[in-house]
Amino acid sequence: MEHEQTIPEQRKEAEKASEPGTPDAPSATPEATPEATPEAAPGAWTDAAPEAAPAAVRRRGGRALLLIAGAAVLGVLAGTVTGYAIQYDREPTPLAPLAQQDPVSPKALAPDGATTNETINANRWHKTDGDLATLLIDAPGGAKVVGKGYDTIDSVATGFEEPDHMLRNLVKTDVRRLASVSWTEGDSTFVTVQLLQFKDRDGADDYQAGQSSYMPQKKHAGNEGAAIPGLASDLGHVWVNSEAEEKPGYLPMRAGRAIARRGDIVLDIHYVNNRGKVAQGDVLNLAKRQLERL
Repeated sequence: MEHEQTIPEQRKEAEKASEPGTPDAPSATPEATPEATPEAAPGAWTDAAPEAAPAAVRRRGGRALLLIAGAAVLGVLAGTVTGYAIQYDREPTPLAPLAQQDPVSPKALAPDGATTNETINANRWHKTDGDLATLLIDAPGGAKVVGKGYDTIDSVATGFEEPDHMLRNLVKTDVRRLASVSWTEGDSTFVTVQLLQFKDRDGADDYQAGQSSYMPQKKHAGNEGAAIPGLASDLGHVWVNSEAEEKPGYLPMRAGRAIARRGDIVLDIHYVNNRGKVAQGDVLNLAKRQLERL
């Protein structure tokens, strides 16, 4: 604001000083003779002429550039219009003939008692839209199946340290269906393979990433685990606990886990051995078999 106020004051003082008859204005020299005026005039005209000439040249040069630019634009427009006019009068180019003139398509059938939503939309139906429990892998030979089918949200949540928190997360991420199969091998190995299908891929991503994030902690696996072949490391991983859990009066327990996502489905495999022996390859093979079924 100071500059905005000072500059007008300085301009007023300069204008006042330049007015004739003011005390500060320099007076004309008395000794000046009339003969000096004609000599000064030619000099003044001579000095001013060179300054006016470049301005005229600049004006003529600017007009020339505008004319050239305008001619270029008109040329482009004229060429475009001519091209469209030529194409408009030409006959359309015929398309190449199809390799198969009469594509075979299934004949429409009248609905009957066997007609379902799946048969009507066979071309748009994905196998994961059917019975999710049928996509679970089978227990190996000699194993005893102790349960197979659909699970409820609350039954899954009770398997976590904070059931209430997990229940809210499953509801928030729009879990759609839950199915699992469990079996035992002898009296030492216990396996549960679980499929969690969500409403969309975002929900599956949240669950898979959340569960995988804490597995390397010492309280759980205690190591970085191994990626599942054929999947990105952030989409499928297998862990085997670095240490067995030992308590007085109990057999040593060692656990393995596999978590992977395929589309909107997450597979979660829990593998426990009460002799402290879990091979990473065994858990990995189960995960690969289940991914193939999806």
